Amino acid sequence: MNRLIAPVFHALLILALIGGCATQHAGQSNVEDADSLRTDTAVYPPDRPVPNPINGEVPPAFHRAVEQGTRTHSGEPGPRYWSQRSDYEIDVQLHPGSRTLAGTTTITYHNNSPDTLGVLALELAQNVHAEGVIRNESAEVTGGMTIDSVSVEGQAADRNGLYYQALRNGESVYSIDGTLMTLRPRSPVLPGTTVEMHLTWRMEIPQSGAGGRMGFSQDNLFFLAYWYPKMRVYDDVIGWFTDPFRINAEFYHDFGSYRVNITAPPQWIVAATGTLANPRQVLQPRIHSRLQRAHSSDSVMEVVGREDFGNVTVTPADSAVTWTFHADSVRDFAFSATRDSRWDATRAPLGDRDGDGQTDYTAINTFYRSSAPLWENSARFSRHSIDYLSRFTGLPYPWEHMTAVEGGGIIGGGMEFPMMTVIGSYNGQPASSLYAVIAHEVAHMWVPMTVSTNERRYSWLDEGTTTFNEDNAKTEYYPDTDWKLGTYHSYLTIAGTGDEGPIMRWSDFHYLGAAYGVASYPKPASMLFTLRNMLGEETFNEAYRTFLQRWKYKHPYPWDLFNTFEDVTGRDLDWFWRSWFYETWVLDQAVSAVSTLEDGTTGITIEDHGRVPMPATVRITFAGGATETHAIPVEHWLEDNVRYRFTVTRNREVVSVEIDPERLYPDANRANNRWERAQ
Repeated sequence: MNRLIAPVFHALLILALIGGCATQHAGQSNVEDADSLRTDTAVYPPDRPVPNPINGEVPPAFHRAVEQGTRTHSGEPGPRYWSQRSDYEIDVQLHPGSRTLAGTTTITYHNNSPDTLGVLALELAQNVHAEGVIRNESAEVTGGMTIDSVSVEGQAADRNGLYYQALRNGESVYSIDGTLMTLRPRSPVLPGTTVEMHLTWRMEIPQSGAGGRMGFSQDNLFFLAYWYPKMRVYDDVIGWFTDPFRINAEFYHDFGSYRVNITAPPQWIVAATGTLANPRQVLQPRIHSRLQRAHSSDSVMEVVGREDFGNVTVTPADSAVTWTFHADSVRDFAFSATRDSRWDATRAPLGDRDGDGQTDYTAINTFYRSSAPLWENSARFSRHSIDYLSRFTGLPYPWEHMTAVEGGGIIGGGMEFPMMTVIGSYNGQPASSLYAVIAHEVAHMWVPMTVSTNERRYSWLDEGTTTFNEDNAKTEYYPDTDWKLGTYHSYLTIAGTGDEGPIMRWSDFHYLGAAYGVASYPKPASMLFTLRNMLGEETFNEAYRTFLQRWKYKHPYPWDLFNTFEDVTGRDLDWFWRSWFYETWVLDQAVSAVSTLEDGTTGITIEDHGRVPMPATVRITFAGGATETHAIPVEHWLEDNVRYRFTVTRNREVVSVEIDPERLYPDANRANNRWERAQ
């Protein structure tokens, strides 16, 4: 999600660009003594620490998973890896007039673990809108979700009943605490078995709910997410994941299948996760025919235009239309209902997804109102994003469609769900801004929708990789801009200020909103760029794609990513993870001294003023324009050195010395990266 990017990071980027305009010649000097130190540079710590290994930071539960064979030190899923699965059958009715939902949900829960489960945990995310519930943002109070009945294996469950008494009576009991629902079935769920639960429920739809991730706009648009009772994750590391939904940090879900019937009034178009199973029964023939042509075309085609409003769906005798959707291997389900939105469609190439030697495609849909004219580009933007990211990640997009819904009035940025995203209007902004947010939300189809991370604790693992993927997509679409520099700037706005929080801090527990934002989005993305520049593109891509391939449809933890990179590259990168992910240290390398020595050579001194050790490339420019480069290996700094001296060819006048001239790394103080000879 990038709902924070619009209100926060645009401002941060402006500040960064203002701050980044400092002259690159601020460190000009003609130092004659090679042993002297600049006195006008930032003070660097004399007790600069050497990054220690991160093994002690890895929680015991992860080590236990390795010992039990579900994880490995190489970053691969272990031979005994398992994950749970839930199959959902949902019938839901949307009532636009009263802005309510009412439904029934049947969940078949598969216990694939080796554990006997005496308790089951569900999430009622809408309860973040109930009065008195703990949350870290203000929210509209709608009462949350009302549970009218619960049954397990066909027998009613008692709410807040006495557990042991219920067991004696052969009953199941459940309780609700905020967004957590706990259900104790009358019989434990044994390994390798299933249990069926049935719930009836209802809710009032908040205008901009779950932190602007769902809701309604005017009287012609609903986007429904976080809307049904859902199983929580039971995994091999921590067991039941019961952290509450507090609005800020997002979700952690298992994969499963969905059969969903959505009943809405006529002339409301419903789009959703999954395949529409009954298009001929809900769409007028001419609309269905246009949709088929568009999804077989490489051109963007209009499926529904303004002249079609009011005559899009069939009109049954009971004045209600039921849309049926099927989805498999997805971790959530969202849907939209629009009444006055244009519908554009096309297709996107995926490469040879199924190995038959032919190019495969996915359908592209975009829905937008006349109040969002920039969205006329949206189908084209979505198509490129899917095409590019399928190539870049090495994982072709796996599902049958990708649908973007304009949600001005609900959200300012964007929010992702499997095959669906809701995005603001982006009125008054350049087209590149809409492309960026579409590319960002589409990139989430890889992480966390395919590689299913725990966003509620480690938002950086999906938001950081997604920001990295987005920047790479923008680089192909808008090649005249170095997009990584903007991401570096967004991170550097608070780097070294004391306001920054470490990337590895649990997402809901950052002290400042800006600290959460930077640690989740631009800093981890910057670290992926930094790692790629350090390892080389070919090696990085192999490790990155290996991680995605290993963990598709599984639940990786941060240490699985770290271990995979070390496994593929054959390098110990603990110093990198420690410096950038566990600490708030900064990189600050400086040209400290340049002098002509007695033998006619030029002595150059490079200092490390920060705490982050990184390799350095130093470019020396001579009179006449010739250049040479000198590489400083990271091992020099890891040996607790803060100074590096070397000499260059005698009897050639050095006119400038610059560290990292290609701006490969996010140095916090570029004013001291360059020395120029005074004229």
